[in-house]
Amino acid sequence: MPEVVLHPSAAERFTRCAPGLTGVARRTLRTNLRFTGRRVVPQLYPADLPLPRERAKAPYSAAEISGFLALADAQPAAERRMRAAGLVCLGAGAGLIRAGLREVRGSDVACRHGGVLVTVRGARPRTVPVLARYHSRLLAAAASAGTALICGGADPGRRNLTNPLIRALDGGTGLPRLDTSRLRATWLTDCADLLGLATFMHAAGITCSQRLGDLVAGLEPAEEAGAVRLLGAARS
Repeated sequence: MPEVVLHPSAAERFTRCAPGLTGVARRTLRTNLRFTGRRVVPQLYPADLPLPRERAKAPYSAAEISGFLALADAQPAAERRMRAAGLVCLGAGAGLIRAGLREVRGSDVACRHGGVLVTVRGARPRTVPVLARYHSRLLAAAASAGTALICGGADPGRRNLTNPLIRALDGGTGLPRLDTSRLRATWLTDCADLLGLATFMHAAGITCSQRLGDLVAGLEPAEEAGAVRLLGAARS
């Protein structure tokens, strides 16, 4: 019976209690159920109640990034020092996480257009300018790796590839735990600051990132040379 299957309480209970769903999947599921219910049994549906949304990860401070790099320098083996520094630089300097981070090889890091760029492969191939403060360390890590993976290992499909490096940088020195998502948030924050994004959003009265997505959907990104200049990746 539609009155039973599409009843608001049944849809809400299923949405909130179904196991194994991400927050995004839960919101999509509830939207679809309510969309169907309003058309089949419209007399049963009240106004929407908002579901909580995930918040952005907090970026690391400049002092915390320096602390992680110091821990990388303190690793006992030269290869481990290079891999650990490469992990921090690819995360905080180029915003890479997950497969994009695991799959970068030393040969994917190159000096072009007056800056340092990383070629990212996989589902979203692109070239990312590296923030200038990470150039020397990332170039050293890339030179050490050669054609091998900068973060180590032989199979980038291994999801736990970076775990040993993360544990090595968890030195109990008052630093928070290293999280690659927070390294990416650090890069995003630094780039937003360089672009003056907060000033633009304040002037435009925009608070929702979805609106920004709508605005840039029809715009073309800058070429490599322009991206190097714009994203603070020019070598000093």
